[in-house]
Amino acid sequence: MLSPEAIEQIAEELAEADRAHSVVPRITARYPDATIEDSYAIQGIWRDKNLAAGRKLVGRKIGLTSKAMQQATGITEPDYGVMFDDTVYPTGSEIAFDEFSNVRIEVELAFVLKEPLAGSDCTLDDALAAIDYAVPALEVLNSHIELEGRTIVDTISDNAAYGAMVLGDVRMRPDEIDLRWVPGVLSRNGDIEETGVAAGVLGHPATGVAWLANKFHQHGARLEAGEIILAGSFTRPMWVHKGDEVRCDYREMGVVECRFV
Repeated sequence: MLSPEAIEQIAEELAEADRAHSVVPRITARYPDATIEDSYAIQGIWRDKNLAAGRKLVGRKIGLTSKAMQQATGITEPDYGVMFDDTVYPTGSEIAFDEFSNVRIEVELAFVLKEPLAGSDCTLDDALAAIDYAVPALEVLNSHIELEGRTIVDTISDNAAYGAMVLGDVRMRPDEIDLRWVPGVLSRNGDIEETGVAAGVLGHPATGVAWLANKFHQHGARLEAGEIILAGSFTRPMWVHKGDEVRCDYREMGVVECRFV
């Protein structure tokens, strides 16, 4: 495991990369013995400094929950990060491209909890009972660590590569729709680039919510009422560039779109 000094140093490197919209060399290339516990410690220091600076935590993102994403990254287990209020955009937004180090888009469902959810043996049914509603979302990935050769230690340290999310305006309760079959047709500048269905996320997109509750239990924590849980992508990430218009059609759950300026 890394020393407290090394963990603090890496957290500050990533914070500076966030401010400068730059990338740093892979942590695992420099610290090959770094563990997953180290990476969550790094993320935690970064999170706490942001909270101390006045940012408001609104939820959590879960990543690497689908075979498509695992194959795209070469990483085979889920991870999670935090989301702050100033990273949430409504559909139709214009988003400043230069605020990110790099931009890729993922197709996801987000869930808002109506009651707390705690492990250690939380099930899919428990998660569905705690969810107020689902809403379609696009996640903006933003990596501050060089992409080539990344491991899960690198991605977790970098707040699971979370940059922002764009939320749709159609909200549906879990009993109103079979969430497994929500489709996503992702387009860039009018051309369809990726398609998928939400069952690609662990068989059911809310399974990740139960996974996260059980993961939090290991640290003596729980998911709280009102939190937004971004459940993981059911398509591969799509690269976008300045000026691109992004649109995703979720059929009965509506359309989510944004433009990078």
